[in-house]
This record gives sequence, C-alpha cells and structure tokens, in this order.
Amino acid sequence: MLKILIVDDHAVVRNGLRHFLAAEGDCRIAGDAASGTEAMAQIAAEPWDLVLLDIGLSDSNGLDLLRRIKREKPALPVLIFSMYAEDDYAIPALEAGAAGFLPKDSEPAQILAAIRCVKRGERYLSPHLAEKLIAGTVHPGIRPLHDFLSERETAVMLLISRGLALTDIGNTLHLSPKTITTYRARILQKLKLGSNSELTRYVIENKLDA
Repeated sequence: MLKILIVDDHAVVRNGLRHFLAAEGDCRIAGDAASGTEAMAQIAAEPWDLVLLDIGLSDSNGLDLLRRIKREKPALPVLIFSMYAEDDYAIPALEAGAAGFLPKDSEPAQILAAIRCVKRGERYLSPHLAEKLIAGTVHPGIRPLHDFLSERETAVMLLISRGLALTDIGNTLHLSPKTITTYRARILQKLKLGSNSELTRYVIENKLDA
C-alpha cells in the first residue's frame, strides 16, 4: 500500500483525491497539508512513499518547497499535481527533482497511471508533454539522476562499480567502512537502484567511468 501525502490548499481537491483513491487497493491518501509549513512538519514526523504537491500554495512557492523536500528527503518521490500550465512548469519541476507533473484536469485513469509509474521508480510525463518532447518543441532539460550525487558519492559509486570491497574503498578514500556503507545506501537511493550489480550496469550504460 502506497502511503501518500497530498499538499494542496484546496480542501475540495484533497478530499476528492482521498475518496477517489480509497477505492484502490494499492495506494491511499494517508495525510494532507494545506501549506508548505504543514507539509514539512508531516514529512519530518513520519515516513511517506509519495508526495502529491500543488505548485500554488498560500505560504510557499511550490517549486521552492519541492527543492526543500528533495534536500531533506532526497529519496522521497514528489509528483506535482497542479492547475498551472504544463508547458510552463513541467520541465522546471522535473529539473528541481519532481518525479513527474500531472495536470489537475487529468482523467482518473491518468492520475492512477502517474502514481503507479512513480511507485515503480520511474518518472511520469503526460502523453501531451511526452509528445512535445519527442517532437522537440519543448527543451527536455531533465538532469540524469547521477547529477544529484555529491563529489564524494560519485567517487564511491565509481569504486563500487569497479568491484572494490567496501573496506578497500574506505582505505582508498581514507574513510571508515561504516561511512562507505552509508554512502553506498545513499547512492543506491538517489539512483533508484537495488544492488551493486545494478549500479555497475548504470555506470557502464551512462559511460561514467570512461
């Protein structure tokens, strides 16, 4: 069951989505917030699987709030759910770390498709925006996940991909094995990967260790 926090200053929207998803067996609105302040308090208080975030909030710029969420909880997926123009806001939202952009006038089936897409660890683009990106009428500008790694995390990632043991990586970087283990977990989270073999494949496919 996907535990979702919805952040929207319109009670009708929050309640409507809550009732709509209540009929689904794999996701539910487990909490709601009407402001950025409320949202950050709830995000800090308990774990969430997904945040549905409106851009237009009474006390916050939604994109600024998105960046704050990603700084504090980099592994927490955030799906923008907004009435603002997709052509204007989708790409900036994706560049700021959103897992997708969903217009508020989307059909129920599209809302479910977006949520389940993000649940699988993928990014969601509406058919309208995907078509424009393919046609080249919107600049994609989407940064790859490894761009969000720190310099130290990148170094650890490359050494893991070469097959070095965590102890050897620690010796190379003058860090304890425990610290390397923490870095490894953080890297896998940010890259949405599950194992060292997946990480190695990611490095090879993205030509990061040329």
